Amino acid sequence: MSFRNGLASLLRPEDSVLVLIDHQPYQLANLNSHEPQMVVNNTTALAKAAKVFGVPTILTTVVAERGGFLFPQITDVFPGQAVIDRTLINTWEDPKVVDAVKATGRKQLVIAGLWTEVCVAMPAIQAAGEGWDVTVVTDASGAVSVEAHQVAIQRMIAAGVNMKTWLAVAAEWQRDWARAETVGGLTDVILQHAGGSGIAYLWEQQLLNTPVPKAAA
Repeated sequence: MSFRNGLASLLRPEDSVLVLIDHQPYQLANLNSHEPQMVVNNTTALAKAAKVFGVPTILTTVVAERGGFLFPQITDVFPGQAVIDRTLINTWEDPKVVDAVKATGRKQLVIAGLWTEVCVAMPAIQAAGEGWDVTVVTDASGAVSVEAHQVAIQRMIAAGVNMKTWLAVAAEWQRDWARAETVGGLTDVILQHAGGSGIAYLWEQQLLNTPVPKAAA
């Protein structure tokens, strides 16, 4: 197995395409690897970050008439965008999704979904085997148990898939705080979705804007 390292191994927004898979009520109802509200939060943050950086995002569900529609927190980020509904469990076997990804011309494939052990692992492993540079966003994904999530991650790593959290993905897309065209949008996402990091940023701004007390006479 070759090691993934070097500058070229980091994500670049101009080369990335995001696929969000099966973030639906049925899957969320049996999510036990993470706190469900955190997966909703993190997936929404990932979607918003992708929009900030102009990363094309493919939305897909499986049998939505029974499993439920994609979380509205996600579709609200991309108003009017069609969601590709599938019958195939493995997203990467559905030509509609694959064709949509290929049409972007990107080769860094970023995936998040429910469940990790099924609907994330299958396409990630297949796409990696076909030569795609695949990253799975672990905290915007989740499984039916902690064990299922961890085993799926181990399996994908063995297949050459890269693992990141949503904030790590966003940081690699930003790369340089001098990239002024995206820093404001990313800051908004961090404030809304990064918990303590967002609060710390607000505190920093408060301190920077607090007048220095005048010296006692």
